[in-house]
Amino acid sequence: MNRPAQFASLESAVFPPGPLHLAIGIFDGLHLGHQAVIEAAVQSARRSGGTAAVLTFSPHPSVLFRPEQPTRLIMGPAAEARVLGRLGVDAVVTQPFTREFARIAAEDFVPWLKQRVPQLATVYVGENWRFGRGRVGDIALLVAEGKKHGLRVFSSPRVNFDGVPISSTRIRQLLEAGEIEAANGLFGYTYFAEGTVTPGKQLGRTLGFPTLNLGWAPDLRPRYGVYEVRVTGAKSAIPLPGVANYGLRPTVEQATAPRLETHVLGPCPYDAGDAITVEWLRFLRPERKFSGVEELRAQVAQDKLVAEKDFFLR
Repeated sequence: MNRPAQFASLESAVFPPGPLHLAIGIFDGLHLGHQAVIEAAVQSARRSGGTAAVLTFSPHPSVLFRPEQPTRLIMGPAAEARVLGRLGVDAVVTQPFTREFARIAAEDFVPWLKQRVPQLATVYVGENWRFGRGRVGDIALLVAEGKKHGLRVFSSPRVNFDGVPISSTRIRQLLEAGEIEAANGLFGYTYFAEGTVTPGKQLGRTLGFPTLNLGWAPDLRPRYGVYEVRVTGAKSAIPLPGVANYGLRPTVEQATAPRLETHVLGPCPYDAGDAITVEWLRFLRPERKFSGVEELRAQVAQDKLVAEKDFFLR
C-alpha cells in the first residue's frame, strides 16, 4: 500500500499534470461519511487520468476559536495517511488554519483555491460543509462561485448508521465509552494503533504473559481497559490474535502517560524495535487497580481465556 504524497500547504504542493480532484474537509477519523466524499474524488481522478487529493487543515479550527476546550482528534497524521492510502488518495495537503486563513471571505475562497492550483477541476465536500469568514459559505455559494471559475462542485449527502448521521463527535463518544465495536461500524474499518515496540519492565513476562509495548498516546484517548485485538506486522503473514491493556497500569506503577501493552495469543515473532499495528476489536473490561500482583495475574489469565474462546468462535 502506497502512502500519499504529503504537503504542508497549498503553496508548497506540487501535483502531476492533469486535472486535480480535491476533497476538502476536516476528516478526523476518516469514517464512512468522510470516505464517501473522498472516494468520489478518487473515482473521478481514475476516470479522467487526473490526481486525487485531500485538503485538510491543522490545527483543528477549535484551537483557534475555542483554545480553552479544543476538539480532541481521533487520528494523528501518520494514521490518517495510512487510511488515505488505502482509499487510493494520491496526495494530502495540510493547510495551516491560521487567523489570516480564517479571515478569507466565503466568496473569495474559490479564487484563493484556483490561484494556488490552476489545474483544479472538481471540489468534493460533505453536504453540511461550511467555509469562509464566519462560516457563512455553504454548498449553494460554493456551486455558484465554482461556476464563475470553471470549477465543478460535488457534495456528498450525510451517511447514516442505525438511522443516525455518522459524525466524528459520535465516534469520539463511543471510543471514550469503550464501545469499540460500534465505533468500528462507523469507521468502516478497524480502529488501530501503530508504532515501534519499546522495551518494557518485563512484568508481563514475569506474570507469564509477555507483552509488546507501545508508547501510544492519541489526542483522543479511548477508554482505559482491556481489549481483544489483532496484531499485524512484517514478521507474520497473518494477523495474530491478542489481548491488550491500554491505560496507566495502576496496580504496578503510578504512571502519568498511558501505554498499550499487547499479549499475543500464541507464538509471537515480534520484539522490541519491530513496527506493529494493533487493531482493536472488542472491549473486555475497564482498567482497575488490583490488590496485588497475584490478583492481577489471575485476572489476566481470565481475560486470556475469554479472548481465546472469542477468537475460536470468530
